[in-house]
Amino acid sequence: MFQGETAITVDDKGRLAVPTAYRDQVARACGNRLVLTYNPFEAGCLWLYDATAWERVRDEVMAMPNTKRTVRTLQQKLVGSAAFLELDGNGRVTVPPSHRAAVGIEKKAVLLGMGDKFELWSEQAHRAQIQQTLSDEDLGEELLELRL
Repeated sequence: MFQGETAITVDDKGRLAVPTAYRDQVARACGNRLVLTYNPFEAGCLWLYDATAWERVRDEVMAMPNTKRTVRTLQQKLVGSAAFLELDGNGRVTVPPSHRAAVGIEKKAVLLGMGDKFELWSEQAHRAQIQQTLSDEDLGEELLELRL
């Protein structure tokens, strides 16, 4: 399980180092193979799955009937745009230029461990997301019982 926030530097070749705290876990879970795709719900963010978790997500999304535009868009953003990445000997992955450009990732980014995946945010989008707060109206019935 991935959790935590790490400031990441992206070099001129588009490489970023996976934090050392996660490298062994990534190696065990998926043989150093990650899958990068777009976050279909929030601008400025990419999702990074370990290959095993990705297969489950991919199969679930592709099993949905694509007669609705929303489903087709979800399939395109998640599966059609997915890229396999492999950690190099220094624990780095190269994020394709098209993915970086689409979400505005330049030199600085933020990597969030979110359970079964990472979220890779542009620094600006992450700052804007963190500054948002929830109001009582945002909380549905299922969240009212949550003890934080």
